Amino acid sequence: MRILVTGGAGFVGSALCRHLVGEKGISVLNVDKLAYATKPSSLEPIANNPNYRFLKADICERAVMDQALFQFSPNAIIHLAARNNLNRSLGGVDTFINANIVGTYTVLEAARGYWSGLGGAAKDAFRFLQASTDEVYGSLGWDGLFTEQTAYEPSTPYAASKAASDHLVMAWHRTYGFPALISNCCNNYGPYQFPAEPLPSMILNAVDGRPLTIHGDGSYARDWLHVDDHARALLTILEKGQVGERYNVGGRNEHTDLDLAIRICEILNIRYPDKPSHGLLITSVEDPPGKDQRRGIDATKLEHELQWRAQESFESGLEATIDWYLANRDWWEPLRRNARDGRQISPKHDEASSKTSRFEAPCSMDAS
Repeated sequence: MRILVTGGAGFVGSALCRHLVGEKGISVLNVDKLAYATKPSSLEPIANNPNYRFLKADICERAVMDQALFQFSPNAIIHLAARNNLNRSLGGVDTFINANIVGTYTVLEAARGYWSGLGGAAKDAFRFLQASTDEVYGSLGWDGLFTEQTAYEPSTPYAASKAASDHLVMAWHRTYGFPALISNCCNNYGPYQFPAEPLPSMILNAVDGRPLTIHGDGSYARDWLHVDDHARALLTILEKGQVGERYNVGGRNEHTDLDLAIRICEILNIRYPDKPSHGLLITSVEDPPGKDQRRGIDATKLEHELQWRAQESFESGLEATIDWYLANRDWWEPLRRNARDGRQISPKHDEASSKTSRFEAPCSMDAS
């Protein structure tokens, strides 16, 4: 099997590539522009694997996508490439419109052209999976869960851009018969997550003795899923899912921000028994605009129809994630420092990028 993954250098994308190549032996072409919140060293475990190829390219470049598809000849595409930081979506909205809507349109059209040229069994077997978010649903009340029938009510520009891209995917299926599916996943956690994201930010602030901030009274609630379970879910949906369907992906681990902060502090208190209680660092800050009060996923369809189950418990997964960050300061500290300074680490200066397998293509792109 050959799968083209867009956005495979990001947090979820790199976990997916590690799963596909390292655990399943699947041939993967990872197309990623290496923008904000990516660091190629997250792919170091598979960088020298002959089944892994990397192409540094922008998904908005149609000619590049056409040639990548023609040369790699994938059986499937998993589309993860997106800009996904909520705080940034409140500012430079044009970036989100371009990456998440125009980018998805470009990938869809390139994929449709490629698929149309396939014949027989290869055309019948081809699949396109859009990896999306539960943020498209908006906010829940104090009870109930999001199902696949929940109407889209996005609260932020980012969520709206993802909702729009989901609608494009379904429109391509309904209009052209394009064999597409959609997954909508809850919050993820695990190793290699960009340090400015909420959960690693809590961990690292507490480790460094900085205020561990929560919004308002800490009652905002989210469902949490380990990123490796998300990677397994994506492959399950791709292989077993029904074309034209969407599947919610969740961990059945709903926690408030305050509960999450307390759990992190309790683990760090055990790791650093001689330090003052980390719970003293928990600090309330002003609520951000557009933040959903509660999001929770009903993953019954995925669990019952496709027999997928999350393998990592939240308790053991959170503890392992904290231990990973404690052991890998050299990975996250430069990213965190540059994020605070408003700078991005150049992939050219990331030693792991030189270890990444090349995908040679005779067109104007930077393959690293």
